[in-house]
Amino acid sequence: MAEALKVKFPSPRKRVSAMMEYHPPLGCRDSLRLDFNENTLACSPRVREVLGAISAGSLTRYPERAPVEAKVAAYLKLQPEQLALTNGVDEAIHVLFETFLDAGDELLLPVPTYTMYEVYASSTDAQAIAVQADDSLDFPFEKLMAAITPRTKVIAIANPNSPSGKATTRELLTAIALRAPQAIVLVDEAYYHFHGETVIDLVGVIPNLIVARTFSKAYGLAGLRIGLLAAPVELMKWMRRVLSPYSVNSVALACLPAAIDDETYLRWYIDDILAARTEFEAALDALNVRRWPSSANFVLVDIGAQHKEFVHLMREAGVLVRDRSADPGCDGRVRITIGTRVQMKSAIIALNNTMAALRQEHP
Repeated sequence: MAEALKVKFPSPRKRVSAMMEYHPPLGCRDSLRLDFNENTLACSPRVREVLGAISAGSLTRYPERAPVEAKVAAYLKLQPEQLALTNGVDEAIHVLFETFLDAGDELLLPVPTYTMYEVYASSTDAQAIAVQADDSLDFPFEKLMAAITPRTKVIAIANPNSPSGKATTRELLTAIALRAPQAIVLVDEAYYHFHGETVIDLVGVIPNLIVARTFSKAYGLAGLRIGLLAAPVELMKWMRRVLSPYSVNSVALACLPAAIDDETYLRWYIDDILAARTEFEAALDALNVRRWPSSANFVLVDIGAQHKEFVHLMREAGVLVRDRSADPGCDGRVRITIGTRVQMKSAIIALNNTMAALRQEHP
């Protein structure tokens, strides 16, 4: 045994040992979940019906994604060959980076943005180049255009962006794609349903444009882990080589058609979230809490030096929010997911009480 303890374990690739680590602050989340931008209520009742009808025998078979991909493609007015379902949008990002990023390549990231872009890029031999937004957190279009070089291979743009909630336009996204024909322009539309503008209709028209979507937000399927990539056929064929054929489980594939068919429920949920966002923004304004205009299902607020105490007091009041101070240019800022109007009434009460307590401590 003593000799065995002296044996060294095998080492991972150098790139893996140098990878960024990401530890989501999950743990106990029995409170009002305004910390991860999920659907805060429920998925469609039709999805629950499908779940109840899944047989034990159906779980013994490997999942088959092609029929569901064809249905989703038709729903999005794409060809089946242009669409791949993935294990959440995270797998979509990972597969795209593994397919196209090589040694000497550069990934351009307008920051602050979704953390996992840099995490997955760090598993490749490419270099991530941050393009910092100013204090307005507006999309840094001019800076990004200036940062494009012949080494630029992927440009990842979340639209709307997180944690800011800011969105950019089709015109600017198109200009970037035209400026960098040697690069993949990934437009991550995770929050599309709360914004309403998309470039997915340009897939196949602009040869270097790829769109990612998730069903974790408006559709409420975060626990099933399902997303998608939409790309020109010539690009998709390479990503399918990297994509695991069985990474999307059969339960998710069974439920997804019911989710996209229930447009009445989806529209109700989106409308309720948008109304709740307006009411919550008004509450922030009444308290003179600085916020950034949002096109998503969350709002970024500036709490300042008391940001950690703010998060703690909100948790004590039964509301979970997300401290984004570690993001580039976001010191003192907290992101608050928008739930339903009923849920946000409780959040407004917690917000008022928390801000009163902070201001009493530091008038």
